Amino acid sequence: MNLLALPAAALAYVGRKGTLVVAASLFVGLAVPGLAAACKPFLGEAIVVMLALAFLRVDPAELRLHFTQPALITVATIWVMLVVPAVLGTLFLTVGLNKAMPGLFVMLVLQMSAPGLMSSPALAALMGLEVALTLASLVVCTAITPLSASLFSHVFIGGTLISPFSLGVKLFAIIAGSAFAAAVIRWLAGRAWVEAQRERIDGLSVIAMFMFAVAAMDGVTGHARAEPLLVAKLMALAFVLALGLIAVTALVFLRAGRGRALAIGLIAGNRNVGLMLAATGFAVPDVAWLYFALAQFPIYLLPHLLKPLALRLQQSG
Repeated sequence: MNLLALPAAALAYVGRKGTLVVAASLFVGLAVPGLAAACKPFLGEAIVVMLALAFLRVDPAELRLHFTQPALITVATIWVMLVVPAVLGTLFLTVGLNKAMPGLFVMLVLQMSAPGLMSSPALAALMGLEVALTLASLVVCTAITPLSASLFSHVFIGGTLISPFSLGVKLFAIIAGSAFAAAVIRWLAGRAWVEAQRERIDGLSVIAMFMFAVAAMDGVTGHARAEPLLVAKLMALAFVLALGLIAVTALVFLRAGRGRALAIGLIAGNRNVGLMLAATGFAVPDVAWLYFALAQFPIYLLPHLLKPLALRLQQSG
């Protein structure tokens, strides 16, 4: 047996089982707090690696073919990156969350300003939804994030955590740097080689996501013991926001088709909060970090829970 082939085969296997492995990583982080604490210092690196690998999986030539419905992609981007943050931010201000729990308010502003998860196309595929629409919309949403996030950071947070300009610059550096690294690898290795390594690239992504999810659980077990009611409330809020955004977005885009509406809802409901935290240098209040950790549960569990519904919607058109 070729021993060199074993790591590649293992990576390919992990890539095929990715969603289950990452979902399990949340509970690993809870069960082994020491491992979560050990992984936490590498959270920023894990986010950059995940982003670069996600861009590596995006074939520019193939992506251009996905823009066959530019009007729908444009409207989806406006809804996800402009309308939803403006409405939610106004709602949070109206109920006085910025004064009652300023730390949580900051985290929610960062969450609603973030683009969808870079793993959204993979989750869409798992659920039987339209991957092309998800991928094209996600790329556009991610591209405008430095501008839109800076805008909403200025409007709702001001300079209390990080200056809007600095946030935009750091987001641009992370996103553009990851995209550039992926482009260089694709140029040096060639399109054929990259395409042949799809499962192994997915395996590397899963490893990075595993470390990210485990690190995100740092401190959650301690909080659950000390403040179980707070943890329960924040967990409920995370699920309500995720499910609510998915449902409302699906209703708004229902005329585009049920499957497509749910695919756009997936981007709206599952936001890449880790990217926003990386741009802030992870300098957020304790309650913000706790909410960020708990927000990972709907992100990684809902695709499995919603898969039967997605399949029925696809079958019914």
